[in-house]
Parts: sequence; structure tokens; C-alpha cells
Amino acid sequence: MKLLLVEDNRELSSWLTRLLDQSGYAVEQAFTGDQADTLLRTQSYDAVLLDLTLPGLNGQTLLRRLRAKDNGVPVLIISAQDSLQDIVEHLNLGADDYLAKPFDIEELEARLRSLLRRASGKANPVFTCCELSFDSNSKIFRSHGRELNLTPREHAVLEALIRRTGKTVSKKDLADNLVTLNDMVSPKALEVYIVRLRKKLEDSGAQIITLRGLGYMLSHVPEQA
Repeated sequence: MKLLLVEDNRELSSWLTRLLDQSGYAVEQAFTGDQADTLLRTQSYDAVLLDLTLPGLNGQTLLRRLRAKDNGVPVLIISAQDSLQDIVEHLNLGADDYLAKPFDIEELEARLRSLLRRASGKANPVFTCCELSFDSNSKIFRSHGRELNLTPREHAVLEALIRRTGKTVSKKDLADNLVTLNDMVSPKALEVYIVRLRKKLEDSGAQIITLRGLGYMLSHVPEQA
């Protein structure tokens, strides 16, 4: 899952990025409102973590612009402004949730998971394809009930696929779930991860299908006639 973290405190931003990265998220950092505005006009994200007090374009204006363009990306406000009036005002402007600083990282991750579940329209946090399952709370993949041993990048690719089982996921979308703009993934490297995943899914009943010129799709293995 690809997140945009908009936070001008570089120390806090680095700390959050490191912890979220360890939990399997790909995090892009923006330190000003203007930088975030540019990224939101040119990139796609699964969710935005937004501070309100930013250099230049402030968080409130950024949120207004985002919703005025009918961009429905989930937004979690993280701010030291914690009055009831502030919270209600920004929820009414289109924020999906509000977390006051200082906060606990476990609470941030729990709210983020809840927000992403609502955005996907899936109340059950477990995604399945045949005997393959993914628990979005624990971030664990299992095949026939046994935990799969995946590298972080294999995990990111498979998560992007299982969340859209039966639908085509472009190579660009898969690459976006792996890294930030400063650490690009080559098409060849992506193909290597797909090959490794196919081997690890051999007994799960799930398969990764290549759709030439379009991308990949996770689907069930057809039964033999």
C-alpha cells in the first residue's frame, strides 16, 4: 500500500516513515503543502497522512483543493490542533479521520487499517483467493493455514494483487506499491518478484496471470477437465 506522508517536521516524518515501512507500507514524504499538492496531482496513493501546519500551502487548503477535484483518496489528519471545533471542521471539509499529536504508533496503524478497509468497501480484514489468505490487520499471508515466508517486496506485490483479486493490476501500480520516487524498481526486477511468488503459490490454488501489455492478475487455477 502506498502512502503520502505530509509532515514538515523532518525528524518526525523520518521516524513515521521508518515504522510504517517496517509494517509493509511504501511511504512517499512531502515536507510542504506545495510539494504535496504537486505529488497528489501526478501520483496515486492509497491514503494520505496530513499535518495541518505546513510551510506555504497549509493542510486545510490542501484538503479543500483535493476534495474540490473530486479526489477521494482517504485522508487521515495528524495534527497538534486537537480542539473539538478543529476536528469537526476538518471532518466536514472531507477528512476521513483525525488523530491528535502526540499519538501512539499502534493507534495510528489501527486507524490507518480501518480507513483503508472502509475505502476498499471491505469490512472483513481478511482477503482470500482459493487457499491463499491475507489478514490486513496482522499483515500475514497464509497458504492452507501456514504462514508464507515472503520478502518485503514480494509481500508488497502480493498484497497489491490479492486486494484486487480477479482484476488487472498494471506494472506501474505494482511498482508504486514497492518503492517511493527516489527508489525506482525496474520492470526486470518486478518480473523476478512475480516468478518467485508463482513458485511460493504453487500449492495454494491461486495463480498470478500475465496479461500482455496490461499487467498481472491474481486468480484461481482452473480445474483440470
